[in-house]
Amino acid sequence: METALLEVKNLAVHFQTAGEPGGAGIAGGVSAGVIKAVDGVSFQLLPGETFGLVGESGCGKSVTALSLLKLLPTPPAILAGGEVIYRPEKKRPGKDLWQLPHGDLLKLRGKEISLIFQEPMTSLNPVMKIGRQIGEALRIHSAEKTPAAKEIRREVLAMLTRVGIHHPERAYDAYPHELSGGMRQRAMIAMALICRPKLVIADEPTTALDVTIQAQILELLKELQASYHLSLLLITHNLGIIAETAHRVAVMYMGRIVELASVKELFHNPLHPYTLGLFSSIPRLDKEEALAAIPGMVPDPLRLPAGCYFAPRCPKAMEVCHREYPMSREVAPGHTVACWLQEK
Repeated sequence: METALLEVKNLAVHFQTAGEPGGAGIAGGVSAGVIKAVDGVSFQLLPGETFGLVGESGCGKSVTALSLLKLLPTPPAILAGGEVIYRPEKKRPGKDLWQLPHGDLLKLRGKEISLIFQEPMTSLNPVMKIGRQIGEALRIHSAEKTPAAKEIRREVLAMLTRVGIHHPERAYDAYPHELSGGMRQRAMIAMALICRPKLVIADEPTTALDVTIQAQILELLKELQASYHLSLLLITHNLGIIAETAHRVAVMYMGRIVELASVKELFHNPLHPYTLGLFSSIPRLDKEEALAAIPGMVPDPLRLPAGCYFAPRCPKAMEVCHREYPMSREVAPGHTVACWLQEK
């Protein structure tokens, strides 16, 4: 198998909650305790691959993304365990990003590993012009002396053109609020790619956009990935986006990966009951039947059920499911599932 560019091993990120007087969970306030937002997540990302991380809101996708580069404030976040091994060169030993000195990690952020955030309006500086924000990465990560202002401007305008902004000079001198949502997202992509990184983490890059602009942004990401040979970690709750863009995909539920496979394998042979529930809730144009909903509610993260976290909502749950959490096992080459049904 090809050497992974990024290898995540048993990642665990917790949050300590202080609670409120009289708190009793979701119904009566916030109780004190530890929330295991990410609980033993492991996966690999290959060079040039798009790896999808999918699941409903609150399953731990964004926390996983932010924790890779230690972007979560600590406290309240607790980096409870795991390794994030980054291998920029095939023949060199990998670096555990969590063990790097802060200065070395700063050199990687934005240069070799960059992020496209979920909502550009809240991620871009509202009082700084777009061109200056994008050019800041070039000024910080220049290999030698700080490049001249004219050179930075030329590079930024070229990247704005590359991401499909038709009037780059106008966008360069604009503030974020003067651009449309799609233009802001393109500017965010330009910022992420200006230093030609090896890995881009895209956290719900199209959630705030309408369907037409979503399609354009996804097509743009595919084109840029092919042009720059990027590895892309794509985080989304939309299985349609995964089908169009990803090579492999991991399905998360309550901070854990419950199923991992190639996109083709997962869409043709989903095995975990949660994955099956997600697929059954997708609208189909060729069927007029009512959508199936996953029964029950997501459990309180401070009061997780014994055994499999999905067991209280699972129509196929057995006695063992309520007693013990299943280990992830490979049921086919590259296809792993954490479900007691696969042990039978």
